[in-house]
Amino acid sequence: MIDVKNVYKSFDEQPVLKDVSTRFEPGIANLIIGRSGSGKTVLVKSILGLYEIDKGEIWYGDVNLVNLDEKEKKKIRSEVGMVFQGGALFDSLSVQSNVRFPLDMFTNMTAKQKQERVEFCLDHVNIEPTAYKLSPSEISGGMQKRVAIARAISLNPKYLFCDEPNSGLDPETSTVIDKLLLRLTREFNMTTIINTHDMNSVIEIGESILFISKGEVAWQGTNREILNTENQKLNAFIFANKMYAKMREERKKEM
Repeated sequence: MIDVKNVYKSFDEQPVLKDVSTRFEPGIANLIIGRSGSGKTVLVKSILGLYEIDKGEIWYGDVNLVNLDEKEKKKIRSEVGMVFQGGALFDSLSVQSNVRFPLDMFTNMTAKQKQERVEFCLDHVNIEPTAYKLSPSEISGGMQKRVAIARAISLNPKYLFCDEPNSGLDPETSTVIDKLLLRLTREFNMTTIINTHDMNSVIEIGESILFISKGEVAWQGTNREILNTENQKLNAFIFANKMYAKMREERKKEM
């Protein structure tokens, strides 16, 4: 798991994170939500060690990231997979070469072992062999996201970070990506953290939801609990939209 304890972070003496404490469990979808500028991205970058926090603790299992030197932090990062908002695939590389890239950079695998791992990962995100030699520009946006996920799991990470994985996708494809991330998280028992604005993802796969408001933890709970919350800040953020308010009432009836 990842345990965040009493984390503070400021920039130019302006507080961004204020006493943030939460726990991200393995094997479930951990979602972070909040308005733009609420501190979500700063929190994720702090957890990754890309920002040095002012005060607090960030535990990866029984290791406190804050106490590690740069070499030790790199070891932790080697256990992390990352799905970037735009996919961040290399246009000059084929689908299979994109997935093989981390293996080329960070492992001593043989060519055969790398190919087997690439095929394993692509198969797990439902990419057919006919697409292996295509470039990212030759496949759909949904397929690009699936390839990005395959690359993120290529090193068999313990931790998977996803930044707006459904950005730019239609609702049907977004649902496919949500279900894929949840399935992989459970299958490999990863600690998966998803930074998202997609409320469909919150309702569908939000087994653990952290709501950040003005740098503080304003609410924590599950997708079931979020339908019944009386938290005014959270309701103003999500259910002010009439469509989501109606969806909440319908889902409450189903549950």
